[in-house]
Amino acid sequence: MSVRVDFTPMVDMNMLLITFFMLCTTMIKSQTLQISLPSNDKVDKTEQNKVKESEAITVILDSDVDGKGKPTMNYVYYYTGMPDLAADGAGNLTNNKMKEVKFDAGEASQNFPMKVRAILQQRNDQVLQKINKLKADYRAKKLTDEQYQAQAKVVRNDDNLKRPVVIIKATPRASFMSLVSALDEMQINSISRYQVDNMNMSDSAMIKSYWQKRLATHK
Repeated sequence: MSVRVDFTPMVDMNMLLITFFMLCTTMIKSQTLQISLPSNDKVDKTEQNKVKESEAITVILDSDVDGKGKPTMNYVYYYTGMPDLAADGAGNLTNNKMKEVKFDAGEASQNFPMKVRAILQQRNDQVLQKINKLKADYRAKKLTDEQYQAQAKVVRNDDNLKRPVVIIKATPRASFMSLVSALDEMQINSISRYQVDNMNMSDSAMIKSYWQKRLATHK
């Protein structure tokens, strides 16, 4: 005597279950990183490179590495405005505005040098005040997520507000994590105008002059 199980009723039950789950499921909006995309407006290349001296902040990333090439200490050199390359007869820079902060290679982006973060926040204070007010309204349920994102984007790109232009550069020894940390700082501090640029001879000269002065004072 053969025994056969009829699964035909299971098909109807599966369809009912699928329909039930589809109707009862809450659709969750995916959490993605907000990226400031460049404008579609055509800008002349010479105009694109022009930055007001009062708005410019240059951040240069560097690292010490061990024998295996693994970063052991990260450095952040920074200066505001344009570089001053006036030199004396020996070729040493007479007015090097560059400053330096170091932080452990193992530190996460939220532990980026607070001194540098404070400078970014100070230069972007007008934007941050408005963003913080929008965040307070969002937490108080006065704004939806879509409204907050739309209004925050307008604030970050408001030309009537004083906003810095941050130029991020990295030496060949700089760690990838330090670059990611610097880019995270742009998001944390609501800075919409920034770029990753190449090192040039002026940057190298300023770093060399900085260390020459520092070593001379420690002799």
